[in-house]
Amino acid sequence: MKVIDCHCHIYPEKIAQRAVAGVGAFYGREMHAPDGTATGLLKACANSPIRRFIVHSVATKPEQVRSINDFIASACHEHPEFVGFMTLHQDFPDIEGEIERACALGLQGIKLHPDTQRVNMDDPRLLRIYEAAEGRLPIIMHCGDYRYDFSHPRRMAKILRTFPDLVVNAAHFGGWSIFDLALEHLEDADCYLDMSSSIEFIGLRRTAELCRAYGCHRMMFGSDFPMWQPVAELERFLEAGFTEDELALMLWDNAQRFIANEKPAA
Repeated sequence: MKVIDCHCHIYPEKIAQRAVAGVGAFYGREMHAPDGTATGLLKACANSPIRRFIVHSVATKPEQVRSINDFIASACHEHPEFVGFMTLHQDFPDIEGEIERACALGLQGIKLHPDTQRVNMDDPRLLRIYEAAEGRLPIIMHCGDYRYDFSHPRRMAKILRTFPDLVVNAAHFGGWSIFDLALEHLEDADCYLDMSSSIEFIGLRRTAELCRAYGCHRMMFGSDFPMWQPVAELERFLEAGFTEDELALMLWDNAQRFIANEKPAA
């Protein structure tokens, strides 16, 4: 069995402890992997079936964009197991130029987090990103939070209708903490979803039900490191009663297609 963890945050060593604490404070949760560095991620997954990792970080200010993308690219050059996704920010002055620069550095997709970036997912300032990415780069989009409306799954559905060739992972079953509401909006949408930061809240039975409701050909395994320990999340996921064929899709094949900017298989 081979596994791709499609949802990992990593931070430079000098700020990792502070960054991990900040994420924990934002969600009011204990962080299960306090070492949020690239080394910490690889150490946590040593001798496990997890072989590849989509890694990223989020710019909460426009002036952070370039340095974060430089860091992610450097981590990917140092660790061939990593697939790096760039950050962008709605107020960055040259979005198209930064996409070109980040792609030249080897980054292969985009990560956006509307809640921490304080922007509606369908804000006109983000449309330039979707236009530039459509047909070229996949996007991991944080979706859902009962406390905010920035990343509501209805906004995700609108984006997918507006940009039909955009390849998107609607993270956290399409709506963290509003999982069933997300299903209403995204059950028939043409996107991937991951199950990161979900099992703890919905349990194994609902995890299996949601994966099959969306279709296992659309679902991907993700840990949301350092929120959770990837190996522990994988072990829990494997207890949900999936078939070998379902697991092959969700643990490896779908993520491969997503990285390649391919839509979910029919």
